[in-house]
Amino acid sequence: MNSQVDVTVVLPIYNTDKYLDQALSSVEKNDRINLEILAINDGSTDLSLQIMREHEARDSRVRVIDKANQGYGASVNRGFREARGTYVAILEPDDYVEPHMYDDLFEFAMSFGMVTPPDVVKSPYWRIYMPGTPEETRLNCAYYDRIKPKRQPFTIFDCPRVVQHHPSIWSALYRKGFLEEKGITFKEVPGAGWVDNPFLFETMCRAESIVFKNTPYYCYREDLPGSSSATRVLSLSFERWNDMADVVERLGITDGGVLKALATIGFRYAGEAIGRGALDDPALKDQMAKLFSRIDEETILGLQNVSPQLRKLAFELSNRPVPSISKLGYLLGLVSEFAYATRCNGLGFAISQISRYRDRRKRQDKCSEGHSAEV
Repeated sequence: MNSQVDVTVVLPIYNTDKYLDQALSSVEKNDRINLEILAINDGSTDLSLQIMREHEARDSRVRVIDKANQGYGASVNRGFREARGTYVAILEPDDYVEPHMYDDLFEFAMSFGMVTPPDVVKSPYWRIYMPGTPEETRLNCAYYDRIKPKRQPFTIFDCPRVVQHHPSIWSALYRKGFLEEKGITFKEVPGAGWVDNPFLFETMCRAESIVFKNTPYYCYREDLPGSSSATRVLSLSFERWNDMADVVERLGITDGGVLKALATIGFRYAGEAIGRGALDDPALKDQMAKLFSRIDEETILGLQNVSPQLRKLAFELSNRPVPSISKLGYLLGLVSEFAYATRCNGLGFAISQISRYRDRRKRQDKCSEGHSAEV
């Protein structure tokens, strides 16, 4: 093995001693490439730093960077600056990866024989559903077996669906030279701050070569107590959506597929917020109205994966005439989603999703009753 580092894995760590040993140990199982592991201690006050030092002492590939607390974005940026790898990757310390994720993805990137390797190497991930409970289950993510470009490498315009679902920026490799050439970094804000959203659009929209390997390796624990996804501030989702929309506008992207993917994310965030009472909060309602106003009428009408009621509300809140919207396309989409969920995760899970969907729609419908365009 030569001295050139192939992949640098960056772990931004803050008070995750419960899971950290598993996370680091899972990365260390990669043994076919020249790997660097940067454990960035972001001012942890638990046993995280001690665990990092123990791994550093027994594995020469691990290097600990100890610094004051600055947040997720600043920690990842520090790791990327210090990285010596051709590629960089992120592992969140309360998650873990299957053996040889980075070996496989790097070798996949090299298999294309390009003079300059692909800018982004993307893969699906495992959803660790209800982690730490007797009901813990491993499920395929929402884009498993759905990213099917006609050729590889490809760009976002060939397959915009690659940005439509969960940001999952950690199930990928990024060529460090590409990030440096484009000046792509993370937004630096306190805490986690949903900064993965704009990073996803910056990388995917500016990449000139993306390759996708339809094998899940990354194991993502969903909704852990105290995690950013469980304690998020509702307004933050709208702020980060606007950051993504700003990226699209700045780059002059008018591709219908990309605009549809961006709009789908916006409606998903709005639906979640409505179910949690956002329409009763004037500030949140105003943020939602501004989000909807940035989506053109044609795109809204074309979103068959969004309920007609929510699309009509979008027209109302953005002070536009409300058109007639057929339910047929939406209902056919639900049938298609049920078939996909059954194929990828089994009939039992698909049926459980129907119940969750009904509960979510009831909350949204109840919260939206009586609300109009007055913002």
